[in-house]
Amino acid sequence: MADKLTKSGLYFDELNKIRVLEPEISVKTNELKDECKDFDQNITQFQTIVDGFISMVNTLAQQVEEEKMKAIGVYNLAMSVAKQRDAQKQQYQALIMEKSTELERLRVQHQSLIRTEAEQQDVIDHLLMHR
Repeated sequence: MADKLTKSGLYFDELNKIRVLEPEISVKTNELKDECKDFDQNITQFQTIVDGFISMVNTLAQQVEEEKMKAIGVYNLAMSVAKQRDAQKQQYQALIMEKSTELERLRVQHQSLIRTEAEQQDVIDHLLMHR
């Protein structure tokens, strides 16, 4: 009779209950079900790890972006200081040129005054001698 049931697609399990599936297929189906549960747990665990990794990468990216902005600020400040230094250097060079020109003018004036003084001294000496 069991053969007739088997031929019609009905089977007995280990508890002698009637089943539609073969016992081996039922066992394999349960094993597959357990493996699927394990796989689902592994995927969930993997997703948790990936989410943590993404969060960490986003945090690092934000920190890198902040440091990048700081570096750009420092670079701009350095460039600004360099430009200020160049402008100040040009101002000092113009001032040096101005002072050099004034010095040369004063030298010429001094030389002229020395000649005038010498001429006047000659006139004084000449007048004192012809007195």
